[in-house]
Formats: sequence, structure tokens, C-alpha cells
Amino acid sequence: MKRRPNILFLMSDEHRADIAGFAGNAIIRTPVLDRLAQSGVVFRSAYTPSPICIPGRQCLMAGQLPKTCGCEGWFDLPPNHMTWARRLAQYGYQTVACGKLHHIGPDQMQGWRMRVGMDIQMDARHLEGRVEAELARYAPPVAHKWTQAREVQRAGVGRAPHVGRDDYAVQGALRVIEEHFLNAFYDRATPDTPLLLKVSLNQPHYPYITDSQEKFEHYLNRVPLTRNAEVFDHPFLGGDFKVRVGQEVSAREMRRAIAAYYAMIETLDAQFGTVLDALRHAGEDLDEWIIIYTSDHGEMLGEHGVFEKQKFFEESVRVPLFIRWPQRFAPCVVEENVNLCDLFATLCEACEIPTPSGLDSRSLTSLMRGDAVNWNNESVSQFGPRNLMIKRDHVKYQFYGPDSPEVLFDLERDAGETRNFINEPQYAAAIASFRERLGELGHGPNADRDYLHAGYDASKQELS
Repeated sequence: MKRRPNILFLMSDEHRADIAGFAGNAIIRTPVLDRLAQSGVVFRSAYTPSPICIPGRQCLMAGQLPKTCGCEGWFDLPPNHMTWARRLAQYGYQTVACGKLHHIGPDQMQGWRMRVGMDIQMDARHLEGRVEAELARYAPPVAHKWTQAREVQRAGVGRAPHVGRDDYAVQGALRVIEEHFLNAFYDRATPDTPLLLKVSLNQPHYPYITDSQEKFEHYLNRVPLTRNAEVFDHPFLGGDFKVRVGQEVSAREMRRAIAAYYAMIETLDAQFGTVLDALRHAGEDLDEWIIIYTSDHGEMLGEHGVFEKQKFFEESVRVPLFIRWPQRFAPCVVEENVNLCDLFATLCEACEIPTPSGLDSRSLTSLMRGDAVNWNNESVSQFGPRNLMIKRDHVKYQFYGPDSPEVLFDLERDAGETRNFINEPQYAAAIASFRERLGELGHGPNADRDYLHAGYDASKQELS
């Protein structure tokens, strides 16, 4: 009987799609990812289902959009929800996650049979019988992060907490590889059991601090500043995380933050290389493995005067994605719109496992074979219960509730996303179609809900 393929799922946090060598960036040094991508299928138009950590990651694992799986804010999946880790485990896979998953509820495994990492913890809100007054007494509310200006001002060299967490995750992955494939002490290796190994790092998530002086200095005078620092005239796209260069931060401080961000990407590239070397040391032929790389969302890095994520600008909502399996798929570049939700059905088809019902997931295998004839060239992303993006072909429509202006970007006419085409007559038919799609997705004026009703508090930032 043919054994199902081993899978290595590499993931970072807040890695912008255009800052990688395989994406055409000539400044960043990502040799490990570049070599993998060169022999894989690279998706140029991959989008996150939600441009923020917690819901983006839950939707990725569930193969469902936020409204489908109930993760429309800072919510975890309900216990025992169907994830692709759980599905593969049901069909014989040893499923191991090393590093960040960002679960905050009582089900800290969500289908993984083993976890290694420093974020395995349950939020106090999920404690049964909790006494709110006592929780408040001993753990008063605190700000989750610095102000955005201070994040930029503090950028540079140091050892931020996420560096230690990533080191812990990588060392855990090395131990898993040794025990699964070698187990030289007891000879209890299980190489015939298919392995799904996820190595999920925190970098290059803020704080914009790298532990490498050499990398920081290499990038400091090489990285570009923002192409367009003008704040977009829109209540959401132009709100939150604004940094005014020359007023709150200097251009040099901005450059330091970007240099540290680039340095963190080079660091995670090397850490992934360490994992790949361990697999080769164990005698594994990586051409027999499915290797996936992606991130949960991007990073604005000062574009449109904004840092971090949440926005439906390309810098925030588009993610790097490639799938490498040279035994099955020849190297190619896919330009069609895809979504991280699509990875669930893709993995099921690749592993010849039945795909569960109720998903918002489409298998990417036809695109990987070069067949886009029947592909629905759409991708959807959502932030909070109200804000929704629908991208079809090169046009990107955004709905922000009945009291906020709609936005329409045309990436062919305006790649920098500086113009709102919503009122131009030539887009009238497309806009009508997008508005109809809103209703199908459960959005629109009649489906609008208040943020706080859905558990979202804009005054708080998510825990990193």
C-alpha cells in the first residue's frame, strides 16, 4: 500500500509577500526559501482570510472564512472543530506543531497530536467558574503593546521575547525529527508513519527588533523607505497604527524599523534551513515531501502612513505562499487569486483523504497543474464582523458597513492603491456584482453587527 506523503508546513508571522527573494526582492537574503520556491509552485496572489493573527490562523486551519467558523474577532475555534491537522490525524498522520498557533481557548490541540512551543496557554476568559472580580484584582488590564510610534522608535538590535520562542520551536522540531526518523537510543523510530510537521515562527512580527547586529547593519542603509506615506482618506484604511514621519518619528527611525524587519526575515529563513538540514541528516529525501510556506498576514511597514496589519492594502492582506512537491508538480508561478483557506482541500486531495463538507476551501491542485480554466478567480478576506474585501481578477472591492464608504481598487490601473474607483461609471456592473456577493457571504447593511457585540474592542490590540 502506498504511504501518504510527509508534509512540512513552514509558517511565519506578519511576513509581507513582496519581501522575499523568490518574490523578486533584490535586497532581502532568503536563500533557503528561494531554493524551495524555485522548485515549487509559487502563488503570486495569495490572500489571508483575515489580516490579523488570531482569526487568520483559525480560518487557515479550519478551511473556512471568519463568518463560517465564527472567528470574526479575537476568537478561537470551538473545541473539537474540524481542522486539517485533525483530518490528517484521523487518517493516520502523526501531526506535530512546533511554535505559534495562537489558540486562546480550552482546546489547545485542535487536532494536533503533539505540540511544542511557548504559546500553549488558555486565556482566563475561558476558565469555568471564573470569578471576574478576583481576576481583575490580581490581573488588572494592561496595554498589550506600545504605541505605534514607540514601536518604531524602539526598533533596532536586541533579544525580544519572540526570538527565544522561535529558538524553542526550532529546537523542538529538531527533537521531533530525531525521534520520528532515527530514535538512535531505543530504536523506536516510526518512519513509516506519515508525518505532518508544522514549524511556525513568530518573526518577523513586531517588535521591530532583531538579535543580529550584522543583519541589522547590512540592511540599515539598503532597505527602501515607503513608496507612499500619505494616509489614505478613509475612516478605516486611514485609521489606527498611523505614524507621521517628521512629527512622531524620524525617517531614520523608520529606516531602523524596516531594517530590523528585513533582518528578522533573514533569521527565520536560516531557522527553516536548520530544520531542512535535520531532515536530510535523518536520511529524508525532501523531493518526496510536500513542503508549504506561508504567513498569516503581511505588514504595512509605513505604506499609506500605517504600520502593522488589519488593512486590505496588498502589503497587509496578501501573503507569501508556495507549495513544493516535485514528484507531483513541476515548478510554476500561479497568478490566480487564492486564499489560505484553500490549503485544507488541497492537502486532503494531495494526501488522498476525503475532504470534509462545510468548508470554504478549494483544492489548488488544478492550478498547480497549470489548469485555471474552471477556477473561480476570487479571494475573500474579513476583519472583524463588518469589514470585508472581495478580490476578483485585478479588482478589489471593500465593504465597511452602511455608515462607511465603500472602496474599489484596480491593481492594473493603480498598483499602489492610492485611488478609490468606487464612483467611476465603468465599474458599475462589477460593483453591483460585488454587492450581490456580499449577501451571499452574509454581509451587507442587513447583516451588519456592532463590533462590541461580536467581541471586538478596537481600543485593544491583540497579544503577539
